[in-house]
Amino acid sequence: MVSRYRDLERGELATLVPELLLMGQLIDRSGMAWCISSLGREGMLRVAIEEWMAASPIYTARMQRALNFQGTDVVTIFKGLQLDIGAPPQFMDFRYHVTDPNHGTFHLDHCGALMDVEPMGDAYVKGMCHDIEDPTFDATAVATNPKAQVRPVHRPPRTPPDRQPHCMWTVTIDESHEPVGESVGCTRNRDTHAASIVLDPIEEAEEGMSDYSGPLLSDLDFAAFSRSALARIADEVCLQMHLLNLGFGRAVSARLEPDGAAEVGAKQLRGIAGIGAERIHRALRLPGGVTGAVAVLRLHPLLNPAAYVAAEFTGDGFTVRRSPAHDDGAWITRCGPRAVEPLQAIVRAVDPHLDVLVEGDESEWSCRVVERDEPAEEFGEVAVTRLSTGSSFEFEPRHSLPITPIG
Repeated sequence: MVSRYRDLERGELATLVPELLLMGQLIDRSGMAWCISSLGREGMLRVAIEEWMAASPIYTARMQRALNFQGTDVVTIFKGLQLDIGAPPQFMDFRYHVTDPNHGTFHLDHCGALMDVEPMGDAYVKGMCHDIEDPTFDATAVATNPKAQVRPVHRPPRTPPDRQPHCMWTVTIDESHEPVGESVGCTRNRDTHAASIVLDPIEEAEEGMSDYSGPLLSDLDFAAFSRSALARIADEVCLQMHLLNLGFGRAVSARLEPDGAAEVGAKQLRGIAGIGAERIHRALRLPGGVTGAVAVLRLHPLLNPAAYVAAEFTGDGFTVRRSPAHDDGAWITRCGPRAVEPLQAIVRAVDPHLDVLVEGDESEWSCRVVERDEPAEEFGEVAVTRLSTGSSFEFEPRHSLPITPIG
């Protein structure tokens, strides 16, 4: 099935891709609040570690194959981070330095995740910057080289409190290193359709970059990519979100009874659905009303990529049929005639007067966007996600310069 993102112009896609990367980061801003309330801080940390370790090795390798930058060196690791929902551009402002193929460093001039967590106190900062990052950075690198180690030079809690850069890390590849293995969650995630589904190939004849096989760039200028390359990147980023969510769901289900796990998953989806829709609508300057809401639904990761989530769109809505996403238990299984709230969160992000009418059964249902006389209140889960600085973060134009070895 052809990507729904192919309907957009090249410039629109260049705007949308960083939005999708940031939306992937905000999944945790939505989900972890409810993990803390159900599992406590320590339980939340374990869920976060397990979900990222379950997803990042798979989606990192997928993006490497899609954009033809497979390798075993530090440059390959850094390119992968630039296209990772764990490191959305500018919001997580990674700066890279390459010494040689086996040695490099990166630091963060700005860490949006730190800005979100610092007000919560040092225990939460240490949880994110130590407990979570130690295993998950290596898990991300393992997709490139199992003997890569990512180690801190310095990291928060910041001393002094305004220390810059926020953190600095070394990346070292050495044959003497004990190889990093993948987690149990990652092995389980490899059995999902999200891990292996085939997406549209990139058309090499189009204007613009068709891959990232060239030099490592200081900042990715998404406008330099071709239209089909950007559509493929957008689809891959959506799969990153689905893989992360599948890892999240399993980690939560291992700790809560089914009803409690389902409630946490539903709250996570409502929060990210609304904030993601709001950012997509604003970034692409889409119209208001029913037309604008359907346009946002068509581009929302809940319903993408098209090869993964089967949905046919009409002028005022869409119809969902069983698809690979249903077999995986992905986000779409939390929507339907008996679960309209995620869809309501999306359309209300366009206009609080909008609502949805959903009819059918679990195997096939239709959604129609309608207008109401009275505006609806924002879902509490959306309001919680809005507390993240990422909800209002604004991207700025940047120039891409090749990074050359400094050693």
